[in-house]
Amino acid sequence: MTKKIIFVLSIACLLFSLNACKSKGGNVSPQIMGTYSGVTPCADCDGLEVTIILKENNTYEITWYYLGKDGIFYGREGSFKWNSTDSIITLEDMDVDTVPTMYKVGENYLLQLDLSGNVITGEHADDYILNKAQE
Repeated sequence: MTKKIIFVLSIACLLFSLNACKSKGGNVSPQIMGTYSGVTPCADCDGLEVTIILKENNTYEITWYYLGKDGIFYGREGSFKWNSTDSIITLEDMDVDTVPTMYKVGENYLLQLDLSGNVITGEHADDYILNKAQE
């Protein structure tokens, strides 16, 4: 009887753990929530300081600070969605033709993708990583 209870509890814990990491179609995984930031290349400034805050219920806040441009600062908030493999998020409510909206989700980082959703390659590829702040 005791072995049976332990077995049932073990299965219940496993299912709970797997469900807690699930993100598609529901809330963002607790492991993903947080603040990500980095300085990405900028065509007409010294760098673009990007901060993205991923929150519960698949919502985000993003800010861009243009370095060397006398404090030019933009911000936006909205919702984001996961792709079918739960590896890429797309920030909604933004102009997809001019602003990067897709990010590959890694362990403690977001990798900004190009406007077509492809990984940026080349000499400056690492400059598109936004690291998660330690909380």
